Amino acid sequence: MPQPRTKSRRLTILLIALGATLLVFPGASVYYEYSGGKACARCHEIWQPYSDWHTSTHRNIPCTACHGDVFTLDAGFHLNNMRRVFSHLSGDVPEQVRLKTGEVFRVTERCKTCHQQEWAEWASGLHHAAYREVFLNAKHNHRRLLMDDCLRCHGTHFDGSIRDLVTPIDTRGPWKLRDPALTDRPVIVCLNCHVMHHHGNPLARPAEKPVTSTAQELSRPSVAFFDRRELQSIALGDLPLPAMREGERPVKISRDPRQALCYQCHAPDAARQVHSGEDRTPLGVHEGLSCYACHENHSMRTHATCSNCHPRLSNCGLDVEIMDTTFESTQSPHNIHFVKCTDCHTKGVPRKHRADAPASLTSSAG
Repeated sequence: MPQPRTKSRRLTILLIALGATLLVFPGASVYYEYSGGKACARCHEIWQPYSDWHTSTHRNIPCTACHGDVFTLDAGFHLNNMRRVFSHLSGDVPEQVRLKTGEVFRVTERCKTCHQQEWAEWASGLHHAAYREVFLNAKHNHRRLLMDDCLRCHGTHFDGSIRDLVTPIDTRGPWKLRDPALTDRPVIVCLNCHVMHHHGNPLARPAEKPVTSTAQELSRPSVAFFDRRELQSIALGDLPLPAMREGERPVKISRDPRQALCYQCHAPDAARQVHSGEDRTPLGVHEGLSCYACHENHSMRTHATCSNCHPRLSNCGLDVEIMDTTFESTQSPHNIHFVKCTDCHTKGVPRKHRADAPASLTSSAG
């Protein structure tokens, strides 16, 4: 049984440790504010991220706004910082400092502080699917074996392999997540498609709304694809657009550079045949259209986009906004990824006429 003196000594040590902890955190925060953020780079192995941030579009946003500070009400955040201090002092320093899975979610949730509209659109769209929806989908898991490559798009920032995420790895099930905390977490987050420390200028609000033109900016410098194999983001300009074929015929695709980001996940298989693998490239009357002609940037919604080019009530009396135009239903006669002229003009496609041709020559078939 411990002696009273031993108990008193343990209590004293505990109080000293607690007091030191309470002093260290506020002291670190004050030091950070006083140094203008340089404190993060002086004591930790993150000089390069700090330098990148200093020239990025977010350079006017302090590190603490995204990564947390002394007032963050998350014990895990502070414990993780303590572990980093111990690692630094012991010399056990990683070659590259990376955000862990939980930290990625914390940063993502802070994005909505400034980007409320974009965050709301993403949160209401298909790219907000949760881990349970993707990795516990019985229909998919019975048909296809889960593998590490699933994490290339679904779970890019998960810190581990597929066996660390789901059990069992078979086609029988039942399946469960090894970490229940991931159940309702999104598999695709802001950092999948944006790099926060990318070089660029802060976005300034124009005095007047710009007129749409070829000079209008299509995407921000932050747009990039995070490659979990390389553990780094690849800028949009460095991402390739695939060359695809329908049989032997080359397929025309839009040169919209933003599509290169889409093709990193929605890609054809090695044979590059259109609609193989996860490819969604349109054919038929919509061949050559960009993904962004129909899909909104963050929400991916498409319900109202048909009416941008077509009258709400088409010539055959159908409401273009409620047609079944999705890729999921390959039998739909209105699937915009497949629909051809002959799907509607069953008696033959009308011939094209010159604009100045006499009215008597402009009669059409079908």
